[in-house]
Amino acid sequence: MRVVLDANQFVSAVLVPVGHPAQILRAWREGRFELALSPSIVAEIRRVLLYPRLRKKHGWSEGQVDTFLRGLTKAATITLKQLSVRVVDDDPTDDKYLACALEADASYIVTDDRHLQRLGMYRGVKIVSPAVFLQILEAEI
Repeated sequence: MRVVLDANQFVSAVLVPVGHPAQILRAWREGRFELALSPSIVAEIRRVLLYPRLRKKHGWSEGQVDTFLRGLTKAATITLKQLSVRVVDDDPTDDKYLACALEADASYIVTDDRHLQRLGMYRGVKIVSPAVFLQILEAEI
C-alpha cells in the first residue's frame, strides 16, 4: 500500500515523537507501507521545519533538517510532478497532495487538513486522518 502524508504529519512527528504522526512514520520505517513524496511536498516540509519558531522547538540545524529529508527521499517513492490537478479551491496549495497520490498510485492521503478531509476520497484515493490511518494499519496485522 502506497501512502502520501501531508507536510504537517512530518513536522508533527518531529515535534511530538509519541503522537499519531510519529507512530505512522515508525510504521513506514518498519516497512508496513510505502511512502510517496513529490519535490513540492519535500520543499514544504523543509520550509516549515526551518521556521524560526519551530526550530526553537525541535532544535535541529538546517543541516539536520536536510539530512532528515535526504533519508525520506532515499526510501520513498518520489513522483516526477508530471501531473497537475485543480481541486481544492479554498487552498490550491493542497492540490500537490492529490497530484502526488494520483501519480504514485497511492491508496491513501493522511492529513488533518480540513480542505482535503472534506473531499473524503478523490479518484479512488481515500483521504483519512492520522488516527484513522493507524486503525487501518492495525487491521492489516
